[in-house]
Amino acid sequence: MKAKTFNMGNDVKHNPSNAPPPGGEGSLRQLAYQRIEDLLNWGRVRPGQIISQRELVDLTQVTLSAVREAIPRFEAEGLLQTLPQRGLMVPSLDVAFIREAYQMRRIIELAAVPDLVRRLDRSVITDWIGWHEEARERLAKEDSVDLLGFIRDFQLYDWDMHARMVAAMDNSLIANVYRVTLIKIRMSAQGRVRVTRDNANRVINEHIAFLTPLAEGRLDEASAALSYHLDQSLTLALGGGVKG
Repeated sequence: MKAKTFNMGNDVKHNPSNAPPPGGEGSLRQLAYQRIEDLLNWGRVRPGQIISQRELVDLTQVTLSAVREAIPRFEAEGLLQTLPQRGLMVPSLDVAFIREAYQMRRIIELAAVPDLVRRLDRSVITDWIGWHEEARERLAKEDSVDLLGFIRDFQLYDWDMHARMVAAMDNSLIANVYRVTLIKIRMSAQGRVRVTRDNANRVINEHIAFLTPLAEGRLDEASAALSYHLDQSLTLALGGGVKG
């Protein structure tokens, strides 16, 4: 059975033609930001790497002025550092940072659980469950599945789902802190986490384990299962092994 397609929601959506969007310089600056963020999310620029503005222009296919206007926001968020006479550096993220970032993630996501029950339509949660069940069935039955394509689609769905969970709090400050924290977590995990079929199945099962009680309004059980999922993710991010 083929897994459902999905709306990527808050994830970056590239313009296939690379044509600038309508709306002037503000829109170009936002497009530059989104595409640089995408490079960080997918490890195309990595912690410790030094990169020039011109290289970012080549990678993002936007104007130099748009890249320059986007950079101060990345600096303010701690995602890029300017090195005089050298270019831009992606900051290195150590083990202490990973632990602190996951602590922040845990605080935010667990705090979102009551809002999810109060504010999010239950049909959204049941749709999430259905998508995961079909994805699990697809992995189990289709040995010829394009695993790399499946993993990328699943990763995007995962990011979007967790972001929508936090968005249920309807707090833009928290949502932005969460977004930047998750970018840094993804950056730090690039060299430590290798997503496999078994790992994808584990994440699917962990998601279903907290989504099911969430859909039924069982907050304590949903929070405990979500907490377990975050513990597993932290262990992997630190280079450890996890339970299947």
